[in-house]
Amino acid sequence: MIYTSYEMIQDCRAGKPAGWSFFMTNYKPAADRMAAHYGVTDVDGVLATVREKLFQEIQPMPERHFVAELRQKVLAFLPDQPIELELETLAQALAPLTVVEKKVVWLETMRYGAEDTARMLRMDAKTVEKIRDKAADLLRGAQDRWSRTMLADNGRSLGKAAAAQSTPECTPPKALLDMIDGRSTWSNREQAERHITGCWHCVDHFSRLHEVCDLLRSK
Repeated sequence: MIYTSYEMIQDCRAGKPAGWSFFMTNYKPAADRMAAHYGVTDVDGVLATVREKLFQEIQPMPERHFVAELRQKVLAFLPDQPIELELETLAQALAPLTVVEKKVVWLETMRYGAEDTARMLRMDAKTVEKIRDKAADLLRGAQDRWSRTMLADNGRSLGKAAAAQSTPECTPPKALLDMIDGRSTWSNREQAERHITGCWHCVDHFSRLHEVCDLLRSK
């Protein structure tokens, strides 16, 4: 019998040791890497704090969905940042960009360099750099104060703002993962992208799922 994230969550919700043991073996390393990337200290303490809440709030779900939820729980322990770049300002400045270009920019707010972003999005690193230069020009024209590290410096506040803007029309995680996996039909992808291009909540969610897929490939 294959023990999956569904069984793990159910066992953790029931207080069975097998669930937490499976989590520590299979998902604690991913949590450690996420914490190190974003600068979360004492990940063991974080997991001890969120352990009960994590499995009571999260319903049984597929592995990638679970890791995406785990990411949000871990990052919630980051301190708030001073807001130097409002999401609305970024959205207006970057409105001309395509969905792919917006994901390239958003992964910069998530502190990923060109090489990592290129790997996640399966594109050339030089193309990533060109898109980011284009976005920088757009942002510079919309800001009185601008710096090349502005996106990464404001990543936490931008991420929180985007995550809070969920609507009933937002693209479900399964549809986003189907697009990442190449299982989405042309018509479904086109319909989803029409919404995503104007929705930074979905751009954020889409980018986080790319991050999770990349993280799990290397576990």
